[in-house]
Amino acid sequence: MNFRTLKELSERCRESGLSIGRLMLQQQAKESGREEAAEFATMKEYYGIMKDAVHNGLTRDTTSRSGLTGLDAQRVAAYNESSEPSLGGDAGRAMAYALAVSEVNASMGRIVATPTAGSCGIIPGVFVSSQERFGWDDDIMTEALFAAGAIGYVIANNSFVSGAEGGCQAEVGSAIGMAAGALAELRGGTPEQAVHAVGLALKNTLGLICDPVGGLVEIPCIVRNGFGAVTALAAADMALAGVRSVIPSDEVVQVMLEVGAAMPEKHRETAGGGLAQTPTGKKLMEDLRKKKRR
Repeated sequence: MNFRTLKELSERCRESGLSIGRLMLQQQAKESGREEAAEFATMKEYYGIMKDAVHNGLTRDTTSRSGLTGLDAQRVAAYNESSEPSLGGDAGRAMAYALAVSEVNASMGRIVATPTAGSCGIIPGVFVSSQERFGWDDDIMTEALFAAGAIGYVIANNSFVSGAEGGCQAEVGSAIGMAAGALAELRGGTPEQAVHAVGLALKNTLGLICDPVGGLVEIPCIVRNGFGAVTALAAADMALAGVRSVIPSDEVVQVMLEVGAAMPEKHRETAGGGLAQTPTGKKLMEDLRKKKRR
């Protein structure tokens, strides 16, 4: 890649006159040795899987094998339709879609890790709901996935995207930043605005621990995906309104690295602390162990 930081990414776009998504497609094709059309076709297939996961999460039984989670996306979707939600229709839809994909993951369905399975609902939640709202076709959404990929590439190479390494800030936080930056570009923002959206998003998740109950990607992972989709929408809107990340986005990424490295091991996907070690969390874990012994 001809960029290593978000600042360099923005500069390469300005120099070339390309969007973040188009620049990433060009660079990925160069690195892989494949034609751009082939890279684009593969990414478009991934987007199709994301849309299928949204649909499946809203229409099928997503009860997980543990029995701890499932069907919350359908509850939220029904509430959005039958009541006057505080959040509002479009944001509520993004939240429901993000929950849907995360529940498909927990129930052993097919998803795309973006950037991980634990954060797989955020980008589809934001992308599919926005596509329905604004009428963009799949090619536009596919190019936006390359934009999200460029942002994820920078984060992964300068910090973490793994909860085991850097806590949930690394998984859910990175996904929120990727979705926010890509959405800012989709809505007509400049590469600079997209980069500010990333910084604004990441700031809001710094220090978020990874504390899955029973070591399963269910509690609290699924609801964090729902909240994450809403945060991504907010970050994109702030950036498009002219709000800037006063701390440069690359510095925010470095802070995420610093915070993740300092995070106790019990708060990094080990189920040794946080919600996993509450009285209820421990009881759920013990109940699951008893089930396995039967």
